[in-house]
Amino acid sequence: MVCPAIPRLLLAMTLSLLASPIIPTSQPEQSQAGGEPLQQLDRDNGAEESVLVSIYVHLEFPDRIWPPALSRTLILPAASASSSPRTLTGLHLTTECNANSTGHSHCTCRSGYQWNNTVCSQHVLCDHHLQLCKCLIFHHSVPGYCQLLPPGASVSCFPTVPGKLSLSSPLQRPGNTLNLMLLTNQPATHVKWFLKRPRSSTPIILQSGTQVSLTSSQGQAALSIAHMSHHWAGEYLSVFEAQEFTWRLNHTVEVPLQKTDVAQLPDQLSISCATSPGFQLSCCVPTTNLVYTAAWSPMEGSQAFSHNTAGSQCLVLAVQHCPAADTTYTCVLKSQGLPPLSIPVSVTIIRAGDTTCPDDFSEIAWNVTKAGHIAQASCPANKKGVVKRPCGPNGTWGPIQSDCTDKRILALCAKARLLQAGQGNPGVEVPWILKQLQMLVAVASSPSDLRELLSTVTVLAEVVARARVQLDSTVLQDLLVTTDKVLDMNTSTLVPLWPLAQAQKPSMASDFLLAVETLVRSLYPQDHPFFFNSSNVLLQSHHFGPPFPDEYQISFSTWPLLQAQISRHSLAPLIHAATNISITSLVLQKLDHFLPPNYGPGLKDSPYHTPGLVLVISIMADGEAFTKAEVIMDFGDPDSTLHCVFWDHHLFQGNGGWSEKGCQAKATSASPTARCICKHLTSFSILMSRNIVPESPILELLTKMGLGASILALLVCLGVYRLVWRAVVRNKVAFFRHTALFNMVICLLVADTCFLGDTFFHLEFCSPLCLASTFLCHYFYLAAFFWMLAQSLMLAHQLLFVFHHLSKHIVLFMMVTTGYLCPLGFAGVALGLYLPQGLYLWEGRCWLNVKGVGLYTFSGPVLAIVGVNGIVLAIVVLKLLRPSLSEGPPAEKHQALLGVLKALLILTPIFGLTWGFGIAIILEDVSIVPHYIFTILNTLQGVFILVFGCLSDKKVQEALRKHFCRTRFPNSAITLTTNETSIWNTAKVEVKKR
Repeated sequence: MVCPAIPRLLLAMTLSLLASPIIPTSQPEQSQAGGEPLQQLDRDNGAEESVLVSIYVHLEFPDRIWPPALSRTLILPAASASSSPRTLTGLHLTTECNANSTGHSHCTCRSGYQWNNTVCSQHVLCDHHLQLCKCLIFHHSVPGYCQLLPPGASVSCFPTVPGKLSLSSPLQRPGNTLNLMLLTNQPATHVKWFLKRPRSSTPIILQSGTQVSLTSSQGQAALSIAHMSHHWAGEYLSVFEAQEFTWRLNHTVEVPLQKTDVAQLPDQLSISCATSPGFQLSCCVPTTNLVYTAAWSPMEGSQAFSHNTAGSQCLVLAVQHCPAADTTYTCVLKSQGLPPLSIPVSVTIIRAGDTTCPDDFSEIAWNVTKAGHIAQASCPANKKGVVKRPCGPNGTWGPIQSDCTDKRILALCAKARLLQAGQGNPGVEVPWILKQLQMLVAVASSPSDLRELLSTVTVLAEVVARARVQLDSTVLQDLLVTTDKVLDMNTSTLVPLWPLAQAQKPSMASDFLLAVETLVRSLYPQDHPFFFNSSNVLLQSHHFGPPFPDEYQISFSTWPLLQAQISRHSLAPLIHAATNISITSLVLQKLDHFLPPNYGPGLKDSPYHTPGLVLVISIMADGEAFTKAEVIMDFGDPDSTLHCVFWDHHLFQGNGGWSEKGCQAKATSASPTARCICKHLTSFSILMSRNIVPESPILELLTKMGLGASILALLVCLGVYRLVWRAVVRNKVAFFRHTALFNMVICLLVADTCFLGDTFFHLEFCSPLCLASTFLCHYFYLAAFFWMLAQSLMLAHQLLFVFHHLSKHIVLFMMVTTGYLCPLGFAGVALGLYLPQGLYLWEGRCWLNVKGVGLYTFSGPVLAIVGVNGIVLAIVVLKLLRPSLSEGPPAEKHQALLGVLKALLILTPIFGLTWGFGIAIILEDVSIVPHYIFTILNTLQGVFILVFGCLSDKKVQEALRKHFCRTRFPNSAITLTTNETSIWNTAKVEVKKR
């Protein structure tokens, strides 16, 4: 290796001198040469002898052309010469150095020469990735020079390596175990193994892992690799130290491909020749050190072409004419000395009368597909995988199934898995992978992206635990930033990724929790104290040494407020035995929402929910984990009926679950907090069941029946208004009243329909439909109450401000603003504020979270409206009991106002009582009875509006009788009414005249 440099070359040389008699010569300083004593080369009948002398000289070759030979007479300095002159008979170059502008020299050895181990240990390698002593950097002006390797007879001959590398066979079958044995005839130390993969210039160090096993004993060392695959093909290097030098032996290993290594698109195909006369098939093989040739058969009417992608080669068959019958196309891979590898693709022809799924070009181009087959499409250019869509037996398309994963995330995951298997240096690779992951979280847009991302973190944690790697603060910060972004993925993407990814791997969140817990306690001791705060991740890590503190206390500004402490008596065993103690406290918010709802012994299978955080406490004593300490935690919740739990990763066949073993809840009188005391250290949280509606088939049946009756009543109400609208809105008060009631009906109808739809179809938690249903229920239930508020305010204005008339358009505008825009503000703010925090939905249900958003943005406004309506009604009743003649409204208007008052006097208490029970069962643990009362009242609101708001109105009743009976009043009655009206008007005129 020759490093770039200026034209001057610094060369160390070996000179062969003749002399008689023999006079010892002095050896150059060991600090420069790093060499051994001078070596005698030969004798000639004892008369003369040749002595090998190493000296350091400067030679300049500006044109970089080396002469074929160098020979000259050189008079040695007095310090190293004898009284007799000696003759220089040969000059050989041993070391080539390139000096750069900073004065440093990059030096490499020429053939037959090498650095000894002493020099290698004292200087820096030119290339840290190689980890081989081939090129050294010298910082002083006079670099060292290489030595002749023992036991060579001359510098022109290659030395004999003091060892042998044996390999059973250079061709290893997939799944077999590779065994390499190094036998040495000299004491060997520092044996290292490397793998140089195809098309890679950098050897990869091999260390013990899930596939790699390293053993060593006196005179031999062995490398064993289980489950061989093409990822382990390449040149294997064994590097060891013997006789003060570093030696290297190598063997090349080839591993054939297997069918699972070949990517097909598609692996089956059904096609209609009428709509698609041509199609393409492809098979791609990864790059390996074996040369493969590919061919398709049959080839009639087709063309084949190849194209290369990063790390793979693809052969594409373009079939230009659709075959007449079902055909199996075969991609045949051949390599010299290996049996051919055949990958079939069956092509089914769709005939007339076959049941098919029609073509669909909504998102991806799905061609006509035969029933019972699966259509396939390729992923976007930056992703790897296949998109599939089954065609059902009745000719209907099934759901789209995509395993498209970002290629960069897949590459990092593959690198992490190979590192876990034994390829690479964990101390170097783990920080690099975590840095790349932190930058790639933003590109994760599919469930498979999230799954591979978390799998990478899990694999790295296992590598760190196995190799006892310590991470610096920068690397740990990369991990925590990645964790923070991952916990926000449900709200930062259009499609919630966590539920979809967990459907494929239920233990994903549990594995991720264990991985983060493992990685955060691997911090370098010198990097303490360390603090990290983000929206979802809070970490505090402290390092203690003698003298130790009395106790450990920590607090986090979370909701609810979280405090923890470990008393001195719990730390006493460590204080007496350990010299260094590291305590790390980590809070993960939202992660508990993604953990599977598994409950261990002692916890009934109830739908508990957690406060939105998990506390992880770990103690490291002199590099060893300590888990026996007692920890006291205050979760800031006044309810004493909760369960103190920890996450046990071993429950439920490794999927994990909540367990209360070793933990207990303890009420505190000093502060309104929930105190948990646990006898061990792990991941803690609390379970609360007081806000969950008890599971009851009768309650569920009542909900469905009540909502059905409410929807039917609301539809009847709309039908009634369709028939009698013109007859009942003849004055402004009646118009405003029935307009408000009509909009209440519309709002309740939409909200009840969404609620009933969720009850019947059981929408998937956190799905887009679940979010939409929750928002619509929130908005329209609120809107119904705000229209009730608009109605009561209109009533108060008409009675209290008789002479202050507002136009019909102004009042209508104000009612619409109150009825629709005000609830939209509450619902929109709740969605924007709580959804990014993961607090919008109730755990496991498509309804508002009972803490925070449900209490403050729904129940609060509803009860406030009920309270305002109560005040308005009290004022109106007092006003009507003491009317003033000058302020009294006309008779028809007075009758309309009384209708509004009657409806509000009945509906307001009913609605207020309904949500009073709702608030009660949210805030307190209550019996099943209030749940039944709330369900009945809430689901029958539509019936109450139909009866008390619509049918109880006399104008509506008269209009319905006229419509259905189609009767007319007698003329005398009409005349009498007219006369009475005239008399009433005449009387009023006379009174005014007087």
